[in-house]
Amino acid sequence: MFSYRHAFHAGNHADVLKHMTLVAMLQYLTQKDTGLLLVDTHAGAGVYRLDQDHARTSGESEHGIYQLQVVADAARAAGQTVPEAVQAYLAQVAQFNHGSPVWRTYPGSPWISQALLRPQDKLKLFEVHPTDSKLLEKQVAELERGRQIEVLRRNGFEGLKALLPPPTRRGLVLIDPSYELKTDYAEVVTCLEDALKRFPTGTYAVWYPVIGRPEAHSMARKLKTMSSKLQRPWVQAELNIGLNPTEGVTTQAAQGRTPTTMRASGMHIINPPFTLAAQLRDALPWVTKALRQATGSGWTVEHGGH
Repeated sequence: MFSYRHAFHAGNHADVLKHMTLVAMLQYLTQKDTGLLLVDTHAGAGVYRLDQDHARTSGESEHGIYQLQVVADAARAAGQTVPEAVQAYLAQVAQFNHGSPVWRTYPGSPWISQALLRPQDKLKLFEVHPTDSKLLEKQVAELERGRQIEVLRRNGFEGLKALLPPPTRRGLVLIDPSYELKTDYAEVVTCLEDALKRFPTGTYAVWYPVIGRPEAHSMARKLKTMSSKLQRPWVQAELNIGLNPTEGVTTQAAQGRTPTTMRASGMHIINPPFTLAAQLRDALPWVTKALRQATGSGWTVEHGGH
């Protein structure tokens, strides 16, 4: 159960999609003065080093945040426009690297959230992994933000119930389990259904992998069906960077089965900011071109209930 460590995947293409979307949502939701409750049901360690063993072993950030940074820098140098959502996301990552052109630090969703937090907002971080929860607690303590940020060592699916609805009736909930357990897929849907009963006007953002597993294959459809059934507006975006044929052949030859490397993922947002679909439609063609591998890349942005 505790084998998954996000440190191996920090800054990959899935993080690009997830965190670019998160930044866009938070920048919109914090325009209103009323306090906002932010909940991260699967927070991870909070912040990651890209120059240490975990990230270097996988090398996933090379085809994610690093590649995006290089392409964006080249575009700006050539006087070309970089989409607003991409610029805002890159600016957040740059902030944690203190002006250094070589980025060694990558902020996970808790760190992006706390950076955009205002005094009237609160952040609740759930994490059950024994190592990551300790790292998260240590890093949060160093922020010295008092009760504004709380780390909770318990199952986020269950823990969310006690937090809804928030006193201010404004909230953003990020749900992004590892999906290491097949039961995670069903738990996401069950968690959302319960949360929407308690707090129907909250904004909910779900990250999901697009991989060759039946549960994953039906995830996007189930989320759209549920949102429509509950008559809530939604936006669903997917990013596919495609497959490097050489890597695919190597994987098949070595393991005697089809490649399992994740090349695509999605975000499903319920009660999204009304600007989000347009921002993602502007950004994702550019991001896809920047990160795409040899074959099969693409993007989609759908919305409903508006």
